[in-house]
Amino acid sequence: MTTMWKLLHKLKDAVIYDADREFYAKVFPDSVNPRDLMRIRKMDHADLAQVLTIEQRNYEFPWSEGVFKDCFRTMTYSNWVCETPDDAIAGYGILSVAAGEAHIMNISISPRFQRQGVGRKMLIHLIEYARPKAEKMFLEVRPSNPGAIDLYHKTGFRQMGVRKDYYPAKQGREDAIMFELDLVRRI
Repeated sequence: MTTMWKLLHKLKDAVIYDADREFYAKVFPDSVNPRDLMRIRKMDHADLAQVLTIEQRNYEFPWSEGVFKDCFRTMTYSNWVCETPDDAIAGYGILSVAAGEAHIMNISISPRFQRQGVGRKMLIHLIEYARPKAEKMFLEVRPSNPGAIDLYHKTGFRQMGVRKDYYPAKQGREDAIMFELDLVRRI
């Protein structure tokens, strides 16, 4: 019964606007975690300018606008943004789900919102979105990104291998650490 109530509250928080939470955030700013006021929603074409800005700030070899537009056209891709109450994009995630597998293609958080739980919020959203559609989730990460590696470990991902010379880098190529998560078990 407790699990059902937790699920109901999670659904309510996702669907129903919480005026009390926003009121307390304005009147008593320290009473509400700013991350709790952010919402995750489907990405649309109007978000591309902010998404591209985040992408370019975070990566030496960023995805192009064309790559993001392809993500909109590809039926197996699901594109998400995390939006602040003032409509700024704090981060985004791109997920591919097909043939019982989910693959996180990209998660990126604006430097202004890094280390505040936004990446975890996006990651958990992608996991829960994929859970009814896939049995396993996969992703790759640069070894030079210890913050992301730590987040993936804490979220239940396990390292399953290395892809040699996967990413472009200033000094040639960088390996990718491959991670997987069993979506059948709960995190």
